[in-house]
Amino acid sequence: MIIMGDNTMKENHEHENVEKFVRRLTELRQQRNVSARDMSLSLGQNESYINKIENQRSMPSLFGFFCICEYFGITPKEFFDYETESPAISNALSDEIRRLDYSESMHILEVVRDINKRRK
Repeated sequence: MIIMGDNTMKENHEHENVEKFVRRLTELRQQRNVSARDMSLSLGQNESYINKIENQRSMPSLFGFFCICEYFGITPKEFFDYETESPAISNALSDEIRRLDYSESMHILEVVRDINKRRK
């Protein structure tokens, strides 16, 4: 019985991870305003590739996952950072901020902090 309980817990945890993966993939795809079909074809796959993943009928291989991350312009770590809504935009902002001098960077930081305070 303990083994079955452990297996059930493991299966539930795996199912939750699959759901998170699918939700993240769907969110990132929708942020780019691209259809599952177009994304599939852009990845060099058949037209139903992303649809099958989003409907939990299949999962990408490790190489396929890396290709998906590359398509979004993010790292695998950023893909699984569920707290960052749009990692590609965060990366672009970070790249632009690096070009600013100290004073300009502090101004941007103050603006962002002000926005976040208003959201609470």
